[in-house]
Amino acid sequence: MMGRVRLMGTMMTNRLSFDVAKDEDGATVITPRVDGVMLTTLAERFEADHGLTDPAGGYAGLIPGLFDYGPLDRYFLGKSETTPFVGRPGRIFLLGCECGDVICHPLICSVEERDGKIIWRRFEQPYRPARDYSSFGPFVFELDQYEEALRNLPKSDRARR
Repeated sequence: MMGRVRLMGTMMTNRLSFDVAKDEDGATVITPRVDGVMLTTLAERFEADHGLTDPAGGYAGLIPGLFDYGPLDRYFLGKSETTPFVGRPGRIFLLGCECGDVICHPLICSVEERDGKIIWRRFEQPYRPARDYSSFGPFVFELDQYEEALRNLPKSDRARR
């Protein structure tokens, strides 16, 4: 499932989880999963399927030790004040570049809370503004399930290297 599906007037929701791993330097890497599929994989498939191949993919998870996201539970709710590079309130980096730098090749989205749900929409790759991500997502999560996934994230604001 690439995003939400309407079924008889109701909105089916996605399920969020996070992979928390260490890279070869020992830094913590946080990668979202949507319905069990790594967001890096979903983004790469979408880009390849839509001819966005210069390059397709090239994403990796976020490395809190390299960029100050603030408390991760607030960050993934779009409520962090520490992410000026995304340009607007409620916008977050979901993925960074495979080189580890979130500013190099990020995937950004809007995070909205509405009617007990969290919605990821308005995806963009800011350094490739001609790319059209309007049919990527939106991804819709039940607020309770989303908050449960956030509770499993590392508690520190920044990873230790």
